[in-house]
Formats: sequence, structure tokens, C-alpha cells
Amino acid sequence: MSGQGKVFLFLLIGAVMASCSYFGKQKQEDAIARAYDKYLYRSDIQGVVPPGTAANDSVEIVRRYIDNWIRRQIILNQAEYNLSEEQKDFNERLESYRNSLIVYEYESELIRQKLDTIVSQQEIEAFYKENPQNFQLLENIVKVTYVKIPQASANTAPAKKAVQLLKSGKPVDIEKLDEICQSSMLTCRIDDENWVLFTDLKREIPLGIDDEESFLRNRKYYETSDSLYVYLVRFNDYKTKESLSPLSFETENIRNIIINRRKLELINRMEQEVFQNALENKDFETF
Repeated sequence: MSGQGKVFLFLLIGAVMASCSYFGKQKQEDAIARAYDKYLYRSDIQGVVPPGTAANDSVEIVRRYIDNWIRRQIILNQAEYNLSEEQKDFNERLESYRNSLIVYEYESELIRQKLDTIVSQQEIEAFYKENPQNFQLLENIVKVTYVKIPQASANTAPAKKAVQLLKSGKPVDIEKLDEICQSSMLTCRIDDENWVLFTDLKREIPLGIDDEESFLRNRKYYETSDSLYVYLVRFNDYKTKESLSPLSFETENIRNIIINRRKLELINRMEQEVFQNALENKDFETF
């Protein structure tokens, strides 16, 4: 044993012996705690203290471990005393749990080896067209371009130019806006392709809007501010809740649905094949 190990062992034994509240008379020489007829041994605490831990911290970690062990044994003893033998018989439940874990691991390995996770765009589009009832929007969504201007830069030439370009909305002007944002203190979101939830936009920008649908119907451009920034927002498109959700907004969701269906089909097919083989081999019978 190394010198550090000997020091730690000496401190451990001293700390344990110094506190008689942890245990009474030792049953065996290497026992360090007792609760009723259960004993905690030095070998049980191997690895409890991480390597390199200071001596004082090591003693505290061991004290805490012993204390938790004793408390656990006391509660366990109380539970044992108050439960009937029938209530304490977990054999059936443990067997059921074990069987479920075995089947789950087998199915997971089957999926890992054989599941086709490639979903074509054609499959996604076909699923979307065949199941429009599954894609009704629950929230308003928008396509936006916006600029965040620090209050200290609100009256600078780049900021004023950004207002002009954003209001224009022309593709060539949006490209110029992007260039300005990259070369100044302005922050931009230049994206007219991807939909975002209106509630997510409100977390980024203090819009202070209660009637979202009325706002979206009547606004193409909006300016607001707080103590840190001036916000310029251009709404390129929107869709209100309960309308049909755009395919581009649902693509990843549909991909996951298709893959999950394949998982179920793969598992069902496996179960049927296994059952059929067992039937043909007369591996089971009923009486």
C-alpha cells in the first residue's frame, strides 16, 4: 500500500472509531458499521473516494457514505417489519421485468441491424398528401427577416441603411443587408425559407402582441425596442393555427413517423416469423 493509502486508511479508521453513533460493537474485525444484523465492511467502500481527493475531504466522503448506508438499512428494516411476506415476494415481478428487458434488448439490436432509416422526399410528400388531417397547425408560424441594432448604434449609417434595405425586401437589397450585418455590430436573421413558431420569435424579440392573428394580417414590417436593442422585423409569410401546416415545416416530423412505423413493422414481422417457426417445429402446445 502506498504512503497516501496508509494515511487515508488511518484517517478512515480514526474517523469511524471517533463516532460511535455510526455503529456499536464490531461483529468482525474489518466491519466499519452495523445496522441491526447488517454490517458494512472496508471492502464495501473501495472506490468511494475519487483518486487525488484531499485527506479531510476523503474522511467527509466516507462519513457521508456510512451515514447514508445506515439510514438506508434503518428504513429497509422498518419496511421489512411492516410488510407481509406476500408483499415482499418480488419474484414474479422481477421475472417479468427481466423478460421485458431481454425482449427490449433483442428488439433494439434487431432495429440497429436491419432498420432502414433512409426516407425519400417522395415518401415524405406522399405521407403528407395522404394524411392532411394530421398536420393542422396548433400555433401561428412565420417566415421572417430581422435586424437587431444595439441602442448605441441606432443612429449610425449602417443602421439607417439597414432600415431602408429591410423595408425594400427585394432579394438584391436583402443580400446587401446581410453584407452590412457581417461587417458591423448589427445582428441579422436572413432566412425566407424556414418557418418558425411565432411564440419562438416573441422570445427573441419583445413584440408585445396579444392578438397574433390580427397582427400578422395587418403587418408586413414592424419596429420595436428595449433598453438594449432596436429591432426591425419583416414578415415574409405567415400561417395561422388550425390551417394546414406547410410540408417544409413537417418534414422532420413525417420522417420520424415513417421510421417509427418501420420499427413497428419490423418487430411485428419478426414476432410473426418466430411464432411461425415455433409452430412448425412444434416448440409449444396448449393443454
